[in-house]
Amino acid sequence: MTVLTILRHAKSSWDESGISDFDRPLNGRGRDAAPRVGREMRNRKMAFDSVFASPAVRVRETIDGLARGYGQGLDVQFDQELYLADAETMFRKVRGLPAAAHSPLLVGHNPGLHDFVLRLTREDENALREQVSGNLPTAAAVMIELPANRWNEVEWGSGQIRELILPRELS
Repeated sequence: MTVLTILRHAKSSWDESGISDFDRPLNGRGRDAAPRVGREMRNRKMAFDSVFASPAVRVRETIDGLARGYGQGLDVQFDQELYLADAETMFRKVRGLPAAAHSPLLVGHNPGLHDFVLRLTREDENALREQVSGNLPTAAAVMIELPANRWNEVEWGSGQIRELILPRELS
């Protein structure tokens, strides 16, 4: 059994004209949400042994806020291929994870992350998948349990969402 946690970056700013999409920072709402999600992950005892992420500014700032809320630094590997990656690219990256990674965290962008979560999971008894079927909101975290023993054995539609954190539900 393997566990993969997925996090969409927090809400980003569109205020600065002329700034590239890659360089867009978080807005105030995003800067508030990331540490709240980190605290909730810690409260639910969600743990990660590695983090792989898009190198975009909004993702980096989300990870910084998440780490503050979680209460510890995170060992992050930034991967340019994850910037605006589609579901197929993420699937290939997950299947290529080393055996030493037992509970990684993937941080990236929609629409690829949303599609990836839906394609990787099946319906669950708590209807968590249904809650994100229309959209994976900014700063949402999804913990997926996969029946594979090795990452290269992960298959589409095999996972079940075990934890779902939606920032709007956090006080």
